Amino acid sequence: MSAVLDTALFTEVFVTLFVIMDPPGTVPVFLGLTSAMGAKQRNRAARQAILVAFGVIVVFALFGQQVLHYMGISLPALQASGGLLLLLVAMELLTGKMEEPSPSGNKGVNVALVPLGTPLLAGPGAIVATMVFVQQTRVSDAGGVPQLVAIAIAIVLVHVCLYLSMRFANVIHRVLKDSGVTLVTRIAGLLLAAIAVQQIATAVTEFVEMAQ
Repeated sequence: MSAVLDTALFTEVFVTLFVIMDPPGTVPVFLGLTSAMGAKQRNRAARQAILVAFGVIVVFALFGQQVLHYMGISLPALQASGGLLLLLVAMELLTGKMEEPSPSGNKGVNVALVPLGTPLLAGPGAIVATMVFVQQTRVSDAGGVPQLVAIAIAIVLVHVCLYLSMRFANVIHRVLKDSGVTLVTRIAGLLLAAIAVQQIATAVTEFVEMAQ
C-alpha cells in the first residue's frame, strides 16, 4: 500500500483541506444561500458547487503557479479579493437580500457557482494549501506517483465530505422550518463576515511583510 499511496502525506492533505474547507461549517451558509430554492434545486446546487470547487482546486493544483505568475497576481491579492467577495455575500445574508430572488433559483447569478463553489468552498486558503502540497511534491527527492496519488485521493474525499454535508442539509431544513432557516441565515452571514474580514486582514499583513 505504501508503494502506491503515501499515507502520511494523504493524512496531512486530507486533514488540512478538511479544516480549511470545513464541511460541517458549510451547512448554515449553504442553507442561507439556497433558502429560496426547493429541495431538488438545493440538491442540484450542491452538485454544481462541488463540481466547481473540485474543478478550481484541480486547475490551481496543476497550473496555479503558472497562472498567477503569468497574470502578475500575488497570493495575498488572491486572498484579499476572495475576502472582499465573501464580505459582500455576508452583507446580503445579514440584510436578507439573498432571500429576494425567485424560488426557482434560476434567475440572476447562480449562487452554486459564485460564491458557494468559489470562493467559499474553493477559497484562497484551500487553493494555496493545495498549491503548496503539489509544489513540495515536485521539489521533493521522494516526489512521485505515491505522493501525487495521496494528494488526489485526499482532495476527492474532502469534496465527498462537502457534498454529503450539503446533500443532507435538506433534512436540517425540514427540522428548522422557514423561520429557523432565516435565523441560521443571519448567523451564517455573521460568521461569513468574520471569515471575510480575517482573510482580508491576513492579506493586508502579508502585503505589509512583503513591502518591508
